[in-house]
Amino acid sequence: MRELRVIGVTPDSTHIVCIDTETGTKYRLPADDKLRAAARGDLARFGQIEIEMEATMRPRDIQARIRAGASVEQVTEESGMPLSRVERFAYPVLLERARAAELAQKAHPVRADGPAVETLIDIVTAAFTERGHTLENAEWDAWKDEKGFWVAQLQWQNGRSEIAAHWRYQPDAHGGSVSPLDDPASDLIDPDFGRALRGLATILPPQAEIEAPPAPEP
Repeated sequence: MRELRVIGVTPDSTHIVCIDTETGTKYRLPADDKLRAAARGDLARFGQIEIEMEATMRPRDIQARIRAGASVEQVTEESGMPLSRVERFAYPVLLERARAAELAQKAHPVRADGPAVETLIDIVTAAFTERGHTLENAEWDAWKDEKGFWVAQLQWQNGRSEIAAHWRYQPDAHGGSVSPLDDPASDLIDPDFGRALRGLATILPPQAEIEAPPAPEP
């Protein structure tokens, strides 16, 4: 291992300048916290800095994970970064996802006989209403899959179970289209609203009790 000798700092004081005493070749080292910790012999701090640097994600990596459907909390846990830092980079992508979910609701569902005239939100609202439910407690979301397509999700509670329907959203000049990716999504856009929907049972009114006829007099 060759020995380097410190000969100065760069004009902006961001790097330490060293020289190879054998060849005269000059090198520079970042004057960062790692160098300061090493110069002090503070191995504990040096190791902590290493951990922090390995845990840090680049802004574009944070945004890629959020765009792919991860939550801010998930990325924070994965990266080991402060929540506030993750939120700063995630915010514009979360707006992008919300906008995609909004546009998907206005797109036209693709059925077996072609695109529907009605929009997804109108058809889904009618399906929920037909079964005595509302969309008040349902949540919309969207993210990009591994192929770069937007996936729109509608999630709702059915008893103790959470049901989710997914469509692939493809924008175009006519409002875009959505194609079902699973059974709940197919059921929601099925024009036959009389059929029972998986995970969203029809609410039936209680049947009136039938009074037994009075017993004949002896």
